Amino acid sequence: MAGQVVIIMGSKGDLEHVHKITAHLEKLGVPYRLRVASAHKSVRHLLSLLEEYERAREPLVYITVAGRSNALGGMVDANTRWPVITCPPISSTFAGADIYSSLRMPSGVAPLVVLEPGNAALAAAKLLALADPALAQRVAAYQEERRQEVIRADESLA
Repeated sequence: MAGQVVIIMGSKGDLEHVHKITAHLEKLGVPYRLRVASAHKSVRHLLSLLEEYERAREPLVYITVAGRSNALGGMVDANTRWPVITCPPISSTFAGADIYSSLRMPSGVAPLVVLEPGNAALAAAKLLALADPALAQRVAAYQEERRQEVIRADESLA
């Protein structure tokens, strides 16, 4: 396996949401690491983590998980050369308006926003699959399973 996913959560309170992502990464056979760092409360710690991973020689994809005022995705993206996917937990607080902190980024800062945890894992796997033919095959098989589920559901109604 070439590469890994590094999931950075803003706090351990995000762990339940992160487990939804890791379950899908495990299905696809994608290695991952979990880290905790806040763009607001532990900036130096976050930058230190990013420096450590910048030295990585194999492909890396970050998935950031933070709610409320989500500066984490943008902060990570602005300080790394690797792709960043931000997957904030959905909140009904403020009628879900906290999602805007994940969507609106300054110029030159471009984390991808994927709201569904399984889809965030799939997007990360697809990015890593660009350099890993075996992972590309696993992604294709995963997608074929989803297609067959739909076809079986359709046939069950006939």
